[in-house]
Amino acid sequence: MFIMSEDSQRTQGRDAQSSNIMAGKAVAESVRTTLGPRGMDKMLVDSSGEVVITNDGATILNEMDIEHPAAQMIVEVADSQEEEVGDGTTTAAVIAGNLLGEAEDLIEQDVHATTIVEGYHEASEIALEAISEQVSEEVVDDEVLKQVAESSMTGKGTGGLTAESLAETVVEAIRHVELEDGVARDNVTVHTQIGASSNATELVPGIVIDEEPAHDGMPSEVEDASLAVLDVELGVRTGEIDAEYSIDSIDQLNSAIDAEESEVRGYAETVAESGADVVFTTEDVDDRVASYLATEGVLVFEGIGDSDAKDIVSATGATRVGALDDLEEADFGQADRISAENYGDDDLAFVEGGAAAETVTVFVRGGTEHVVDELKRAIGDALDVVATALASGEVVPGAGATEIAIADKIREEAAGIEGRKQLAVNAFADALDIVPRTLAANTGRDPIDALVDLRSAHDSTGRAGLITSGEEVTIDDPFDYGVIDPADVKREAIESATEAATMIARIDDVIAAE
Repeated sequence: MFIMSEDSQRTQGRDAQSSNIMAGKAVAESVRTTLGPRGMDKMLVDSSGEVVITNDGATILNEMDIEHPAAQMIVEVADSQEEEVGDGTTTAAVIAGNLLGEAEDLIEQDVHATTIVEGYHEASEIALEAISEQVSEEVVDDEVLKQVAESSMTGKGTGGLTAESLAETVVEAIRHVELEDGVARDNVTVHTQIGASSNATELVPGIVIDEEPAHDGMPSEVEDASLAVLDVELGVRTGEIDAEYSIDSIDQLNSAIDAEESEVRGYAETVAESGADVVFTTEDVDDRVASYLATEGVLVFEGIGDSDAKDIVSATGATRVGALDDLEEADFGQADRISAENYGDDDLAFVEGGAAAETVTVFVRGGTEHVVDELKRAIGDALDVVATALASGEVVPGAGATEIAIADKIREEAAGIEGRKQLAVNAFADALDIVPRTLAANTGRDPIDALVDLRSAHDSTGRAGLITSGEEVTIDDPFDYGVIDPADVKREAIESATEAATMIARIDDVIAAE
């Protein structure tokens, strides 16, 4: 009896578990060397020759051409981490891979997968308690937030800028969008522009879009601007069907031209008389309308994208208008300054101040596309973790100190757990050692010696991490060196890694259709 197609491939039992675990471990191993301040970068080249250079875990995993379904689950761990808290993607992936490695050893010792899953879930609950115990009692003020941002960016590609100087910009941006009921993280955008040193990176109190004025004669800057956002084509109306007009005389031709001129001038006069200083429209603007408006001193940007129109509306308080006859002063948005600036081959529009200042843009500069792309990723992660830390008010020590504390507590609690589940709980603690071991390996220290020293320092002081300063590597309290992570980043890494590892460990039958 044939139940499945003859072309189907089926792998069962220990072979299926081994295959899935091996795939998950391989993916985690691919990003392990990027972890920490001494982590290395990866160069990813796609089939078209496009190059990405980064040490961001989520970016690396998403750029890799991964087909194995179990390996794809590790990618989802990084994606979940990125989506929820914005950083810790490499940590989450590495922990998930090591949990699978420990599970494989237990399976070879005939420990049932269900027992491993139960032990891992119990250990993860202990881990979350341990994280809460590591939360600093210090108030999360601007100085702490800068340390969080700097810790996030240390070791990442920040061009000629130091993580410390960028951290100030990041904290200023997040503070700018802090509301009574939380942080409006979506109100902070990152815009990249090549052609200058990364030292030219700045915070713009408003939004930046890739647009140029509709006419060269228009003003390049408007102060205290009243702006209109339109979904209107400012030009001669055309029908949707093909039509021909027969003209028998010069008078008829002149009349047609005059009618057309009257129409386009009417559009220009309507806009000018409305009182709008600046106009953004998602449709096209006839050259004659643009010329008329230029003489009236109105700055116009045509053909803007729908997303840009939404951003301008959100930032300035404007109302999008779909018909020119409906345009009223009440529909205008306000901005302190709107300017058009040229950067080599690129033209940008800056909408700053006033109501627009509720949205801020980190204007990232860099000498090459690779530099600004990696800088954008680093700043994006830093913005996310600062927003997370500010929202929760909870930070924990970095540099592997929290993982050491979690593993220590799990081993302590494991003594009270009966049966084979205790093996799984202890294995979970061993898996967490991969974080400090990897940090040590990436700094050039012997991982085993470093782990022994970290455990010893933790037992005597209660908090110990692997601190990298220049060429020196010290074991000390990370809080004393400003190496700090949001507690939610650690929690999310533990939870997402545990979920992925337990899901993969429980699979004992893989059916693949050709």
